[in-house]
Amino acid sequence: MSYLQESLAPGEVIIARFHLHWTAKGRLFGWIFLLIAGAVLAIATAQLPSPVAAWSGLALALIALLGAFVAWLRLRAFEFGVTNRRVIYKRGIVGRDTEEVRLSAIETVDLHQSTWGRMLGFGDVRVTGRGESTLLLTRVADPVAVKRAIETAYAAVVEHNPAGQTT
Repeated sequence: MSYLQESLAPGEVIIARFHLHWTAKGRLFGWIFLLIAGAVLAIATAQLPSPVAAWSGLALALIALLGAFVAWLRLRAFEFGVTNRRVIYKRGIVGRDTEEVRLSAIETVDLHQSTWGRMLGFGDVRVTGRGESTLLLTRVADPVAVKRAIETAYAAVVEHNPAGQTT
C-alpha cells in the first residue's frame, strides 16, 4: 500500500497522484544500457581462446544489474500527490521522509520549467505555505497539470470553508 493511502485521515481522499518525468529515470536507463552491453560482450567473446573479455563482460553486466536495481529503488522511493486536505511529498523506502502542506495554509503554487522542460514536458512545482514551509516537487511530469490540480484542490477547500478552518 502506498504512503498516500496509508496516511489518509477519515474523510480524506486522494485527488491526484503526480509522477516523475521519464527524464528523471536517466540513471536507470544508463545502467540498463551497460547491462545489455556487458551481456553482449560476454556472449560475443565467450568462444574466444582467452576468457578475459567474456569475464569482463559478465562482470560489467553484474555491476550494471546491481546499479539498475539501486536506481530503480531510488525511483520507487518518491511519491507525491494531493488530497482534499493536503499536498504530500514522500521519499524513502525503508526510512521515510515526508513533507506536507495543508491546503488551507497554501500561499502560492509556483512553476519552473527550463527550455528543455517545456519541450519535454517536465518541471518543478513549488508549494509555499504560511510561515517558512515550502514543498518542492522536482522533475514532475506535466507540471502545469500538477499546479492546476493543487490549485483546484485549494479552491475547493477555500470555497467550502472560507474561514480557512481545517476539517
